[in-house]
Amino acid sequence: MDKKDRPVYIISVAAELVDMHPQTLRLYERKGLIQPKRSGGKTRLYSERDVEKLREIRRLTQELGVNLAGVEEIMKLRDELWALEQRFREEAERLKQELGEKLEALKTPPALPPPGESKSKKTDDKERPVYIISVAAELVGMHPQTLRLYEREGLVTPSRTSGKTRLYSERDVEKLREIRRLTQELGVNLAGVEEIIRLRDELDIQQNRLESEIARLRLALLRELKPEKSDQSDQKKAKSSAG
Repeated sequence: MDKKDRPVYIISVAAELVDMHPQTLRLYERKGLIQPKRSGGKTRLYSERDVEKLREIRRLTQELGVNLAGVEEIMKLRDELWALEQRFREEAERLKQELGEKLEALKTPPALPPPGESKSKKTDDKERPVYIISVAAELVGMHPQTLRLYEREGLVTPSRTSGKTRLYSERDVEKLREIRRLTQELGVNLAGVEEIIRLRDELDIQQNRLESEIARLRLALLRELKPEKSDQSDQKKAKSSAG
């Protein structure tokens, strides 16, 4: 078990560490935002990771004014990022052990392709700017002025024609639909939406980066295994010829 995941703090200590009332911690537990372990006597025990999460919840709620629905979305994305990194580390470690000393020549990972390169046609199609602002607004059920507001807030960044006309892509439209869901259905404020959008973008970037690195290691492993298979094949042919 990771040292940060070791349950060590009782609720009163954890509450003091994050400057919250113990009742607030119980509320967050009922909402599923935090899940402390339990001792044999059912006493709540919080880990260092739980304390870090509680500090982040406090920042979101008190400093940014994000409601609990928004906090839940943000915590879920953070957990996905952490789980992704865990899976990557485990898979990378397994491949590195198989490669052994031969990995020395592979320590420098390839640079990530610039935005827009090495993408599938489907991805390119989604990023092609095609909708003027009135059409995009109609597609997502918003007023064009709302789209301009979200652009000023940095939540969506449409392309521009040479005549400065805004053009939105299918991916922009998907993002706007998600913003509408967060604001209208969950009541998340724009500060919370900005945090969620940022985490989603980071998750996509990390996913692509980690998949690229794993693919590189697997390819290296296959290249190292090929000579061994070739040698075994030559040995069999030699034995057959000798027979």
